[in-house]
Amino acid sequence: MFDGILRHLIDPPLDATGRALTRRGISADQATLAGLACGLACAAAVAAGHDWAALGLLCLSRLLDGLDGALARASAPTDRGGFLDITCDFIFYGAVPLAFALRDPAANALPVAVLLFAFYVNGASFLAFAVMAAKRGLTTTRRGAKSLYFTAGLAEGAETIACFAAMMLWPDWFPALAYGFTALTMVTAASRMILAWTTFAERD
Repeated sequence: MFDGILRHLIDPPLDATGRALTRRGISADQATLAGLACGLACAAAVAAGHDWAALGLLCLSRLLDGLDGALARASAPTDRGGFLDITCDFIFYGAVPLAFALRDPAANALPVAVLLFAFYVNGASFLAFAVMAAKRGLTTTRRGAKSLYFTAGLAEGAETIACFAAMMLWPDWFPALAYGFTALTMVTAASRMILAWTTFAERD
């Protein structure tokens, strides 16, 4: 929901940093993989109960996730880089909830299962829309320059990171936060399905 607004704020400093790092030989793929490593370390810290360390790694991981796009724009975006970026994002988004289940299975296993189901539905609708949009030559820059067509919704990247941060700050509230974010995610998926139904029917 807030990704489009935030892009206008964070893209200028990220792009400047990306150009500087490109001149030093840092590639977008390196930033993507470093971001994934930090994201998996964040999940490991969550599972071990080191919440402040997890929060710091969360911030670092998402900073690197933003930098990989800036690095790509400063050099030459590639399909391989776009594929790697979205795949690593999905790995990260699945790893953090899973870590909470490993941390306290009795309290968190069911909320994690419900949340991951919502992520699965949302991810499927997101990727299916992107495939159909590419097939029809549709493009958008409302979420910045992306390898895929990004549709808007209540639960986007910024909201997901904010929810993960809240889970790390208040781990005892994890079930309530997970169920609440499940609802937002399912609304996002449903709205995208409706958008796809109308958009692609018109073009058919």
